[in-house]
Amino acid sequence: MTEITHYSQVWSYRTPRARLMLWGGWLALVALFIFCWRIMTENTIWFFVADAPSQAADIGSRMMPPRWAYLSELMAPLWDTINIATLGTLGGVIMAVPVAFLAARNTSPSPRFLRPAALFIIVASRSINSLIWALLLVAIIGPGLLAGIVAIALRSIGFIGKLLYEAIEETDAKQIEAIEATGASGAQVLSYGIVPQIMPAFWGITVFRWDINIRESTILGLVGAGGIGLKLQASLNTLAWSQVTVILLLILATVVLSEWVSARVRTAII
Repeated sequence: MTEITHYSQVWSYRTPRARLMLWGGWLALVALFIFCWRIMTENTIWFFVADAPSQAADIGSRMMPPRWAYLSELMAPLWDTINIATLGTLGGVIMAVPVAFLAARNTSPSPRFLRPAALFIIVASRSINSLIWALLLVAIIGPGLLAGIVAIALRSIGFIGKLLYEAIEETDAKQIEAIEATGASGAQVLSYGIVPQIMPAFWGITVFRWDINIRESTILGLVGAGGIGLKLQASLNTLAWSQVTVILLLILATVVLSEWVSARVRTAII
């Protein structure tokens, strides 16, 4: 009689080697965190950190009650801020649209040369914050609303260009082929085959970027690029905390309103 031996094996989600590598990875992350923490806090004065709650409470008490009479002086700077965001978004759209078509694989006339150049423009725009753009432009063209508008426009190129060229690449190729089969020219294929497909995405991206630019334009005045940020900087410099409260509440209300408008418009488009 042949003897049959049964072997039982306990199932495990990971092998011993995988578990060892997982624990080793967590240990390396903890060590990296401790190393970075030591570098970041090397020059920290912990006495000031310990005193921070009492300082925050002191400033908070000075911010109350808000000086509502100051609100009338903020309407013109707030209008400048909205104009900076709107005109900057418009300028960004005008520059981003051709860049997006050059960056998309299915519309770029030169995938070897023009497409990398367009992608570089998109990456360069997205890698530099609007506040840094404003700081550079204030030094180049001087302080004022123009510097803020151009800063917002340059920052918007990367955001709009990236999302738009991805939308172009996701267009239905069958519709484009059908139009090409009729003998249509390249411009006609672009006008009737690609543009109608990306228009909902285009308007949604534009409105979404305008909403973001409203928030970003509120702080451009800190570097002299105009808008309500100038009033905020002046109030901070003079320690007028009750005025700072009014400015922050006004900025909050403006951002909430722009978010509501953006959401309604995107809902209507989509």
